[in-house]
Formats: sequence, structure tokens, C-alpha cells
Amino acid sequence: MGKIVVYHNGRLESGETEVVQEFPLKLIVNHREVATLICSPHDLKFLAAGFLRLQGFVQTVDDFLMLSVCGDFGIANVDIRGNVPDKLQPVLTSGCGAGISFTSSQRINQPSARRDAPQRGYRPFEIFGMMEQLARLAENYKCHGGIHSAAVGDGTSILLYAEDLGRHNTMDRIAGEALLKGIDLSGTILVTSGRVSTELAGKAAMLGISMIASRTSPTDMAVKMCGEAGIVLIGYVRGGRFTIYTCPERIACEERMELPFSDRSIGRITGAATPSHQQGNDRLAALPHLL
Repeated sequence: MGKIVVYHNGRLESGETEVVQEFPLKLIVNHREVATLICSPHDLKFLAAGFLRLQGFVQTVDDFLMLSVCGDFGIANVDIRGNVPDKLQPVLTSGCGAGISFTSSQRINQPSARRDAPQRGYRPFEIFGMMEQLARLAENYKCHGGIHSAAVGDGTSILLYAEDLGRHNTMDRIAGEALLKGIDLSGTILVTSGRVSTELAGKAAMLGISMIASRTSPTDMAVKMCGEAGIVLIGYVRGGRFTIYTCPERIACEERMELPFSDRSIGRITGAATPSHQQGNDRLAALPHLL
């Protein structure tokens, strides 16, 4: 608890409150310092694994030879198969505190970021239900604010949830937990409390996520990226309303209207096919140091 002074109705009153924790995590890969991640100080192994996955350093859990995190000293020490590129070109993103990325928006055009699975349709109650579950899980935000939250699910229930002071970190945490636990995120819905940027949209595309829904707005480049990747992008989910930015033909409503735009490259609605989320847990038994 931190001591504070509150101004209220012409008076100054002393009190105490929870303050958001900010934690620097130094990431060392194959004995080389790659980056320092500014994050919340919990579940750091998921964050480190997800960051490396979404930056293209690893693709499967077998690519990790060692993953060790020391919270006392703020160091994640990782050994991976293959080499770290000699020249890394960091990109400062729009994430909180100017996030860092070694990828570009062009990565979603690679085969690994595009899925051949049928494009499913969605009903409004799935979107509102997922966002409501996200709000119930965001306990730290309720306590003191300053925390972003995100979750992935199948339209009925949430599979993975993450919170962090950086909205880009929530995606890394989800990607890392899914990788280490063998959970396939293809065809899932991502709900987030924060703005949808190109960084978040690109990471969602790499994970095979088929819909992004946010309580706030996307950027213009994120709209373009989601359209090209075939991701349904929805913003301003609140008060029984939401705004559809891409793939509106995949939202099923009782009352249909002539859509002002449509992406012909997107397949027709094929129904709510349930993806397989749980894979590869047996492999993790041989890698206890990762969990």
C-alpha cells in the first residue's frame, strides 16, 4: 500500500491505496542480452516465452533448451535452438511506454500467420459474453486501475487470461502460456481492454485468432491488417452496441441490412466449428523446467 493525499470538496485528506507495480525483466537469449521488458511482476515465464514466440525466435516448445526466470534479480535466462540474429532492428511501437518489437506488419503475410481453416461466423451474444467475462476477471483494474487485460476463448468460455501494465505484454503472456501448455489458439476470440494497434493485430494473426473485440478503438493500420488477415475486428463493445470494422458479413443478426462494404476474399459463414485447443501436453512432461 502506498500513502497518498486526496483532494475532495476543497479539502486534502490522507489515505492509502494500491499502486501499480512496474518491473524490468532483462531477457538474455543464448548468452546475449536481447531486450528489457517493462512489465507487471507475475507469471514472467509466460511473458518471456510469448515474447520470443511472437518475435520469431521460437515456434514450438521444443525450441526451448532452457527457460529460467529469477524474479529477485529481474533476469530471464533462455537457451534456444538456433542462433540469435547478429543484427536486430528494434521497432518502437505504440504500446505503453513505447514497446519494442523485432517484427513487422509484413510477418502476417507469411504462411505461419495465415490459417486455412474455415471462417466461422459469430453472434452478438458471444461477443458481449466474452467481454463480460473479461470484466469480471480484471480484479487488479478494479482495485487500482492502470492495468490492461486480455483473454482468449471460444465464444462460450475463456481459455486463457492475462493482465499487465502494458497491453502488448498481455498478448505475449497469452502466447507464452498457450505455447508452454500446448493450447492451440486457432479460431479463438480475443477480447481486450486496450486499443487495437498493428502490433496487437499482427500478434493475433500469428496465433491464428479469428476475431478481436475491444472496449475501445482500433488504429487505421490495424483495421487494414485485420482485413488482409481475415480477422473480424470489433471495437467499442459497450452498452449493448459495438462497431464492426472488418468482415461484417460474419456477424449473424436477426435483422440483416445491405452491408456498405464487404471483403470478397473472406469465405462465407460456416457456423461455429469448435477448434481443438488442447495439444501436446505429453511433450511438456519431459520439460518440467519450463512450467
